[in-house]
Amino acid sequence: MSTVFLLQLNADKSPFQRTFVNQVKRCAEMSRKLRFFKDQVNKAGLMSSSRTLLQPDIDLEDLEVHLAEHEHELIEMNSNSDKLRQSYNELLEFKIVLQKACGFLISSHGRAVSGEIELQDNVYSNDDYIETASLLEQEMRPQPSTSGLRFISGIICKSKALRFERMLFRATRGNMFFNQAPAGEQIMDPITTEMIEKTVFVVFFSGEQARTKILKICEAFGANCYPVPEDISKHGQITREVTSRLTDLEATLDAGIRHRNKALSSIADHLAKWMDLVRREKAVYDTLNMLNFDVTKKCLVGEGWCPMIAKTQMQEALQRATFDSNSQVGIIFHQMDAVESPPTYFKTNTFTNPYQEIVDAYGVARYQEANPAVYTTVVFPFLFAMMFGDWGHGICLLLGALILIAHENKLSTQKLGSFMEMLFGGRYVILLMSLFSIYCGLIYNEFFSVPFHIFGPSAFRCRDTSCSDAHTIGLVKYRDPYPFGVDPSWRGSRSELAFLNSMKMKMSILFGVAHMNLGIILSYFNARFFGSSLDIRYQFVPQMIFLNSLFGYLSLLIIIKWCTGSQADLYHVMIYMFLSPTDELGENQLFWGQRPLQIVLLLLAIIAVPWMLFPKPFILKKLHTERFQGRSYGILNTSEMDLEVEPDSAREHHEDFNFSEIFVHQMIHSIEFVLGSVSNTASYLRLWALSLAHSELSTVFYEKVLLLAWGYDNLIIRLVGLTVFAFATAFILLMMESLSAFLHALRLHWVEFQNKFYHGDGYKFKPFSFAALTEDDD
Repeated sequence: MSTVFLLQLNADKSPFQRTFVNQVKRCAEMSRKLRFFKDQVNKAGLMSSSRTLLQPDIDLEDLEVHLAEHEHELIEMNSNSDKLRQSYNELLEFKIVLQKACGFLISSHGRAVSGEIELQDNVYSNDDYIETASLLEQEMRPQPSTSGLRFISGIICKSKALRFERMLFRATRGNMFFNQAPAGEQIMDPITTEMIEKTVFVVFFSGEQARTKILKICEAFGANCYPVPEDISKHGQITREVTSRLTDLEATLDAGIRHRNKALSSIADHLAKWMDLVRREKAVYDTLNMLNFDVTKKCLVGEGWCPMIAKTQMQEALQRATFDSNSQVGIIFHQMDAVESPPTYFKTNTFTNPYQEIVDAYGVARYQEANPAVYTTVVFPFLFAMMFGDWGHGICLLLGALILIAHENKLSTQKLGSFMEMLFGGRYVILLMSLFSIYCGLIYNEFFSVPFHIFGPSAFRCRDTSCSDAHTIGLVKYRDPYPFGVDPSWRGSRSELAFLNSMKMKMSILFGVAHMNLGIILSYFNARFFGSSLDIRYQFVPQMIFLNSLFGYLSLLIIIKWCTGSQADLYHVMIYMFLSPTDELGENQLFWGQRPLQIVLLLLAIIAVPWMLFPKPFILKKLHTERFQGRSYGILNTSEMDLEVEPDSAREHHEDFNFSEIFVHQMIHSIEFVLGSVSNTASYLRLWALSLAHSELSTVFYEKVLLLAWGYDNLIIRLVGLTVFAFATAFILLMMESLSAFLHALRLHWVEFQNKFYHGDGYKFKPFSFAALTEDDD
């Protein structure tokens, strides 16, 4: 069933009104329990078993019972463990208070302070402690008195000690004596399981009113108060008793943790299989909730989309399901005529899938619309390479791509981080980008910004045969041009920057105009496929005329200038083509008949604008008038078909023609194309700008870091220079520059190319498949 995209036939019902809502709730409850088990396993530091255990299959009902039993057992163990941990913490705090408060009481005896012991039940932090310390209280409780100095001892978080002391001082108006000492060891918080530093305190006071205030402040600050006998001789006996209880509790806690970990280990061995089973069952019931009952309420009816190539496969799967279930009624497969637009499905593989994802990130193609991913496979890496052209850097990218491809089987089964997953998913994109970068780098003749005589000797030499500085003396041509790419002698010459800028700028314009023409041509195939002759006559034709009358003509001038070696100023030609089209061109004339050709092209470009703007809206209005001529009555909405139509169906939308809206839309589209032709052509100049920036940055690192360090006759300086050059190349040129070139290529492909023909308002074909289920579906 991985070839069917089902439609929701119960959209008018809430999720709680659908047929299989109880089964979905059961699966959701089991998923909650399984997530609880997973959290407990992770907290215990246990790993879920990834091996396949030889165990009999379990059905959903038995699994539900097992999960309930395990949850009840685990909750009970957690509750008992929390109570034991709380008792252990209280006894540990009591022991620390006894040890630390003893010194305070000895000093108070030295000052001849007589006091009494505060051992009332409400002094304790909670009632659970009474059962544990009742024997100690009986040994320590004196007869109550109504006068004398009293004290309260306890323990508080170290971070609250200062505020606690200030509050006591203010509440008692200074009529108290506060002693404190660090606990000396950290105590675990039973709620957050974090180790907390605490401070032991003893507060001496006088009077019942002061005692009440102090107890309320202790409760507000979360301080735990413990009874300490004033008689020093009893301290040792109580400390030994508390230590004995701590030892017993520690042994009990360890035994409980071992028992709990054993239970969690048995759950962890089956956890992955149970989660997968519940996830599949829930997905099945969610899918069944998309179906509807027929009139007899005995048969489920479903509607969905299926690729034509998978129609036979789906029929065979339905027949096999009928046979396996021993059903007495066969499954009926019927092909319907739908008015809704079908989902878009493109069959991809590991090589083409990342390019399809790049296009889908902009928008999913409309059904049967031309797919830009076919051209993205080649054009996108080449756009990147024009900005990243360096065959040394291209080789580094190629090695990285080959490593990812060589370990493809191993990495595909491992859980990778987000960055590595992105790199691995785009390994074939990186492969083509690196290959095209090597190609463009050979054209630019740059290897880490260093030119090489790869394809033969240079076509230039110094004016003076004895000169050694071509930058100051200059070069002359003495043989045929360099066979492939840029002549290496341009590097370091006086006109290097001007020559490379001119070449790369013109290459950017040529490629940009060709790329935009490809987009307009694809709009023609879209219009022809959908049978829209209006779009061909009044959109495709004027757009081709306008773009090529201006920028196609500019591309022609660039090619002619390269072929003839003319010194004509193309800026002057294009500017005065608009300002003074009838003036003589003079030395800027590249071929015979150029001036009348420019006048014709300018007139065609001017005519193309109203050609795009006016005919189409008026023709649509005429066609609509002829179609509904004589119909002055309204459309009744009381037929059975109209009442039963789905909310998202095209049948509920009657044709409503609004001429002003269509005219405004066409006007916006025409103005956008006219202005966009200029701005889009200028946008392709980023190919030149980023290529120049990449080349100059690479040159700076090579000359100002590597060569500068190599000029010293010191091994340490050379190693430092080589290290800095390697890190700058890896992190700045290979990572940051490649990311920048990638994003700019993405922009050119999405905006400048796809807006010429691509609507991108479809929705993706997402068939039901167990393999597509993830943990998020729990």
